[in-house]
Amino acid sequence: MCLNIIIARDKTSLDISWLKDKSLADLDNLPDPDVLANDIIENLEAGLESFREIMVALNKK
Repeated sequence: MCLNIIIARDKTSLDISWLKDKSLADLDNLPDPDVLANDIIENLEAGLESFREIMVALNKK
């Protein structure tokens, strides 16, 4: 995705529907639900770990 498109978008809009993953458009070829669920869990855990690292860094200041 082009950075210019992202920069040009309304920065107050929370509409992220334009970020759709084109690879998931074919509903007959979706990964198994277990695979999708595990990917979601891994992404959430990674996000939480990032926030924990930020909190540790902020508390050291």
